[in-house]
Amino acid sequence: MRALRIVLVIVIVLAGLFVAADRVAVNMAEDEVAKKLMTELEVPSDGDASVSIDGFPFLTQVASKDLDSVEAELSGITAEAGGRQVTLTEVKLSGSDVHLSDGYSSAVASKATGTVHISYADLSRAADEGVRVGYGGKDKSGRGQVKVTAAVTVPMVGKTLERSVYSSVTVEGGDTVRLHADKVPGSRIPGVEDAIRKKIDFDRKISQLPDGLKLKKVVTTETGIDVSISGTDVNLAG
Repeated sequence: MRALRIVLVIVIVLAGLFVAADRVAVNMAEDEVAKKLMTELEVPSDGDASVSIDGFPFLTQVASKDLDSVEAELSGITAEAGGRQVTLTEVKLSGSDVHLSDGYSSAVASKATGTVHISYADLSRAADEGVRVGYGGKDKSGRGQVKVTAAVTVPMVGKTLERSVYSSVTVEGGDTVRLHADKVPGSRIPGVEDAIRKKIDFDRKISQLPDGLKLKKVVTTETGIDVSISGTDVNLAG
């Protein structure tokens, strides 16, 4: 019985050491992946990235080069959008069945989903000069909409008019966010609607996301827009 107790103690101690080593290894890996994501996605120094690798034990996953799931949160990514810079305020990403290769420098998720949050301030900076984008409440159907305000010079009228319109936000082609006014005030005046729409209706193609991800749909909130993203064979690193 004494020998059995000694064996049990040894097993418990070794198990504890293995768990501790496993947790140390996963924490180091999470930090390294976060740094790599910040470099590859060109996150500025005032941005941030955090990574969580799920599944236990981690070391056996590394040995097989297959991770159960990886979750990442990033802030401050600057993307090219229609020739203008737009900051993706927050990006949340969850990848499953992640395969490692090329000496662990490459990671590809069989499937990935997430959201991209863009604030109204950042949307305004991505719009044309003098255009302000804000929350417009809900329409009659209960769908969220944005309010777009701009000063527009109408040649046929000879005046600069400030107009606010309520616009719908949609995703086009899996990589583009589109703002389109539902109705333009003063559209009966010749040239007014065309002049206003040239200013306030716009498409912005979002680049800089990991390869394999597509924009799916937009939900308008009080603080900005949430764009859902998903894809297969998504290149998380490398």
